[in-house]
Amino acid sequence: MTTRIAPGVGANLLGQHAAERNQDATAYVGNLDPQISEELLWELFVQAGPVVNVYVPKDRVTNEHQGYGFVEFRSEEDADCAIKVLNMIKLYGKPIRVNKIMRDPDTGNSRGFGFISYDSFEASDSAIEIVFEFG
Repeated sequence: MTTRIAPGVGANLLGQHAAERNQDATAYVGNLDPQISEELLWELFVQAGPVVNVYVPKDRVTNEHQGYGFVEFRSEEDADCAIKVLNMIKLYGKPIRVNKIMRDPDTGNSRGFGFISYDSFEASDSAIEIVFEFG
């Protein structure tokens, strides 16, 4: 299901497919409270720089998000700023984790992976199931 941001916020499409995203300008956002929406993330992250896309994977059955997502910025510099400024900011009492996708230190190109911390084995098992289902 794809939703549109309210006209006052911007007309960009949310939920853009991963292959179409600029990975170098994309930040991973984790430890999200269930109440947090894509729109709320957009409003928060646009404070750090121009946001192109917000994607928060949702469970197909419950339509609830999995506690993490991705925010794509217009530039790599904006993503870096968001990581520095917004990492560990509390939303609904939970500190969100903001990390950039890992890059090769020599070329600066995306290495195609990142690191995610989980609060429990159950949460990590759920993520592994999602990777096998959608990967």
